[in-house]
Amino acid sequence: MLGVEFIQTNPREVCQALARRGIPAGVDLVDRVLEQDRVRRESLTYLQAKQQEANAESRNIGILMREGKHEAAKALIARQSGLKTEIKELGEAAANAEHTLSELMLTIPNLPHESVPDGLSEADNVAVYRHGTIPSFEFDPLPHWEIARRHGLIDFERGAKVAGAGFPFYMDAGAKLHRALINFFLDTATRQYREVRPPLLVNEASARGTGQLPDKEGQMYHVSLDGLYPVPTAEVPLTNYFRDEILPESDLPVKLCAYTPCWRREAGSYGSHVRGLNRLHQFDKVEIVQLTHPEQSYEVLETMRNEAEALLKALNLPYRRLLMCAGELGFNQTKQYDLEVWSAGQERWLEVSSISNFTDYQARRMNVRFRPERGGKPQLVHTLNGSALALPRVVAALLEHNQTENCSYELPEVLIPYLS
Repeated sequence: MLGVEFIQTNPREVCQALARRGIPAGVDLVDRVLEQDRVRRESLTYLQAKQQEANAESRNIGILMREGKHEAAKALIARQSGLKTEIKELGEAAANAEHTLSELMLTIPNLPHESVPDGLSEADNVAVYRHGTIPSFEFDPLPHWEIARRHGLIDFERGAKVAGAGFPFYMDAGAKLHRALINFFLDTATRQYREVRPPLLVNEASARGTGQLPDKEGQMYHVSLDGLYPVPTAEVPLTNYFRDEILPESDLPVKLCAYTPCWRREAGSYGSHVRGLNRLHQFDKVEIVQLTHPEQSYEVLETMRNEAEALLKALNLPYRRLLMCAGELGFNQTKQYDLEVWSAGQERWLEVSSISNFTDYQARRMNVRFRPERGGKPQLVHTLNGSALALPRVVAALLEHNQTENCSYELPEVLIPYLS
């Protein structure tokens, strides 16, 4: 989340940034934050004054008792009872004000970086780079679900029977291809990143720390009996690994990667664009995460983007890089790239990766800081994450891009060692 001090100092800048995100009520939101912060500070001031008064009177009671002035001491003791009630009430008011302010701060998204283009819809995202050639076929290319059906690679119908729509079975060569991609992505990531096998369930504090709550309740599955959430992305456990910790500056950057299944409800997703592997409730992904020095995070963003793009180049998949406009940024992001592969069978672009810089937005929620080597107060780290890569649409693109007229398909050479 943003810092209250930053909003106090830069209210106009915050309002303008929220307007870029398509939040017309930004002025009202900022006013509410500033007013609630005033209430909080006044409550704390009154509380501290009454506590000081109570402490002073406690000392006076001791002095009066030693001097034998028992009646005067009794009068102060009687007053102490009232002061205790006032202190209790003021303490509750200060705590309520603090809680209200904290909850209000959680509703304010991160501010777009100055390099992020204006716009409020996906039509305003900017395609800043394209790689590869969109294939042309001398036959009508099939969508991946038809290729998968003919080769017995994926069973959507039985997956729907067992769990529901969006939970497919990968079978035989389909399962092997899936495993090959996971291993290829992990082998590539672990050249630079520390591999982690994280928990697949996280608690509410972790979901709040990375910003899934309170923004994405409708997208997350919830094990209500235990208060746990199946991970929507490995970003959540990886970034929370250092929650409430202070790292030595020499440890930065921290670079973590993980393969996990991911679960998302995708509430409200219907229509032909979600058919097949286009949008699933359970899918697999390799995630890369970095915790960096604040001065380096935008440089690191470009490095992580290059790492994700290198995988698509190795797979010989045509793709484009989108710089997301202000209105299309995720709630926590200050700058975000999406990578989309070309779907030859559907003739449209499919997102396979998002790479994002959160600056100190998540770190403030999680209280993750570093201690400067030259001394001084601990500072918030910057956090970044990226998909490297999400599997379902990569599988879809590989089948569609490499299909032949007889409905066979070939796979890129980089995967052959993983398929033997």
